Amino acid sequence: MSELVREGSGGARGDAGGDPGNDPGNDPGGHSGGARTSLGGARRGAVDPVKALMHRHRELCERAVDPLEIAAGLEAHGVTDRTAARFRHRDVFSLAEEMYARVARDSDPAPRPAAPEHSGVRADWAVLSLLPGALCAATVTGLRFTEGQPRLAVAAGGTLAVTLGLRAALRRGPLSTTHRTTRGSLAWTCWLIAYALLGDGLLSVGIEGGPDGPWPPATAPVLALALACAPAVWCAHLFTAGARRKLTASRGLEEFAVSVRPLLLGVFALFLCALGALLALCREAPSEPGAYNGPGAYAGAGALGALLLLARLLTTRGFTHAPAVVLGAAGAAEVTALTTVFAARLPGCSFVATPVETVADAWGPGAVPALVCGAAALVLLIHATRTLTRASAHATPGGTP
Repeated sequence: MSELVREGSGGARGDAGGDPGNDPGNDPGGHSGGARTSLGGARRGAVDPVKALMHRHRELCERAVDPLEIAAGLEAHGVTDRTAARFRHRDVFSLAEEMYARVARDSDPAPRPAAPEHSGVRADWAVLSLLPGALCAATVTGLRFTEGQPRLAVAAGGTLAVTLGLRAALRRGPLSTTHRTTRGSLAWTCWLIAYALLGDGLLSVGIEGGPDGPWPPATAPVLALALACAPAVWCAHLFTAGARRKLTASRGLEEFAVSVRPLLLGVFALFLCALGALLALCREAPSEPGAYNGPGAYAGAGALGALLLLARLLTTRGFTHAPAVVLGAAGAAEVTALTTVFAARLPGCSFVATPVETVADAWGPGAVPALVCGAAALVLLIHATRTLTRASAHATPGGTP
C-alpha cells in the first residue's frame, strides 16, 4: 500500500499540479496522440478532466476513507485502466490516489472510522456459527427417542429452533449482509433444504408406486449441512480478509482479479473438504429406520451446501440477481422431477418419468438433487470468479467481521 500511495501521489503531483511544459497538450511539435490531443485541448480550454470526474463522483469521493474505496467505486461505475489512461494515469488505482489527495486538500478529510475489535466480534459470530449445528443435533437426537405426538412436537420445535439459530448466525459475521434478499430466494432455499430432508424418500417411494404412508426423513445429510454452517462462516471470513489484503497490496484492477481468483477457489475447495468430512461423519451416525442412506443422498447434500455458500457470498456483496435465478432454477428442476414421477401415473403419460427413473435406477434417487444442485453450483462458481474478483465487490467492509 505504501508503494501504491507513493506512486499514486506522484501521479497526482504530475497531473494535477505538474509543470505545464510536460503537458502533451502544450507540445509545440504536435506529436501527441489522439487521446493526448483531446486532453490537451481540454487543458487549454481551462477544463480539468480529473476535476470533472471528481464532480461526477462527488459523493463517492466525499465519503471515501481511503483511495481504495474510490478505486473500487470507479470500477463499479465502469471505469477501467484504459479509461484511466485518458486521465494520464496508468491504472484506476493511481487515478483514485489523485482524486483522494485532491479531496483531502480541498476539504477537511472525513474522520476514519475506528477499527473494530476483532477479538470480541470474532468470538460473537464464531459461537453463533455453531448454533445451527448444535440445535439440529439436539433435534435429531430427540427424534430418535420419541414416537407419536411427542415426536411431531420435537420435529416442529426443532425446525423452528434451527431456523432461528441459522438466522442468528447469518445476521452477524462475514456472511451477514445489508442487501435485501428476495422472497423468491428465501422460498427456494427453504424448498431445497426441505427436499434434502424429505425429497429423496418421496422420490423413491413415488417410483415404487407409493407413498402409502409417512416416509422417514433423511436427517443425516441435513445435520451435516447444519454443522457446515461453522466452516462456511470461517471460509467466508478467510476470503473476505484475504481479498481486503490483496486489495491493499494491488496496483491495478487486473492484478487484483488475478490474485483473488486463486483465493476464491482455494477457500471454496476448503469448504468442500470440510463439508465432505462432516457428511462422512454423519453417515456413520444412526439414521432413521428405512430412510434412504445411499451415496447419492450425501452427494446431493454436498452439492447443495456448495450452492448455498456461493449464493450467500454473492448476496453479501450485492450480487443478488444471479443467486435468485440459479436457486429458483434448481428448485424448479427438483419440483419438476417429483411432478413427473406422479404425473406418469396418468393414462398415456408414463414416458414423462423416464429421465428421472433412468437416473434413479442407475445411481439412486439422490442423484437427482446431486446433478441439479451440482450444475447450479458450477454456474454460480463461474459467475463468482467474474464478480467476486472485482475490486468493487470488496469496496466496503460490510461483510468483514
